[in-house]
Amino acid sequence: MIWDTIIGRDPAEAPLEEWGGIGYALAGLDASLGTDWELVPLVKVGRDMAVSANEFLRGLARVPDGRRFAEVPTLNPRVRLNYRDLERWCEQLQGGVPPWTWAELGPMVADLDALYVNFITGYECDLATAQALRRAFDRPLYGDLHSLALGMHADGIRHHRPLEQPLAWLACFDVAQVNEDELRMMGGEPLALAARAVDLGVRAVCVTLGPRGASYVAAPGFDRLVGAAPGARTAPPVVRTATVESEGEVLSGDPTGCGDVFGSTLFARLLAGADLETAIRDANRLARRNVSYRGASGLQHYLRGALARSGAA
Repeated sequence: MIWDTIIGRDPAEAPLEEWGGIGYALAGLDASLGTDWELVPLVKVGRDMAVSANEFLRGLARVPDGRRFAEVPTLNPRVRLNYRDLERWCEQLQGGVPPWTWAELGPMVADLDALYVNFITGYECDLATAQALRRAFDRPLYGDLHSLALGMHADGIRHHRPLEQPLAWLACFDVAQVNEDELRMMGGEPLALAARAVDLGVRAVCVTLGPRGASYVAAPGFDRLVGAAPGARTAPPVVRTATVESEGEVLSGDPTGCGDVFGSTLFARLLAGADLETAIRDANRLARRNVSYRGASGLQHYLRGALARSGAA
């Protein structure tokens, strides 16, 4: 959970202070999962923001009553976002919670039916923990690698950096998500890198393209996640790739969290049995809808199509 201060492109617009980070993904899952699913957030929250974070959690319909975030005795992460245009911003991170270890995480995922992993700060766990998770968890596993490709200067300003062992990270997930900048930071020719990840057992690599939609590289024969065994190969080793364009004109608004809404919606639709392109099309639609809403609180209602008030400054 990240407490955001968002400074928009319009100088006349007041800064927004609101929950963000994984809150966008939780809202996307809450809006998109079938009624037979429950959300089990495994999220560390700093003690200074725990009360507010748990109030946010209680607003989600698919979270069982009484469930709480994992409170830790540190300052919760806070991010200051200064937008330059629709897709570029300056990001400054302060505070932070300890990363997950496998000793902590292993028992917590044992009875889950599927797992959505999002690297909001990039420090959620190390590669060894992610690899242990992949070995132990034989059910659908989705990873948004987002901030793994972000370094941090001494003043907290984030910057893109090459990701060490990118193939090893991608191979930890059935479906992996990156954006264009992150894929470039993984080195080599992007399409070839994604194809190599598929050779290692990844079912699909999805690359978000901002307002243009998303591209994917999929394993031979892979079209639906449900019922597909991780790493199973039933067709010749020829991958397929395509771009699924976003429908409608480019919207002016707040693009914060669009990638998180995209990934959570995509995974929810795949878990419901949708084919990959249909799931991406639905994910594009809700990510586009997110642009016209500010903040993560109450976002799940807006994504479902209800009238909801954006976060207040």
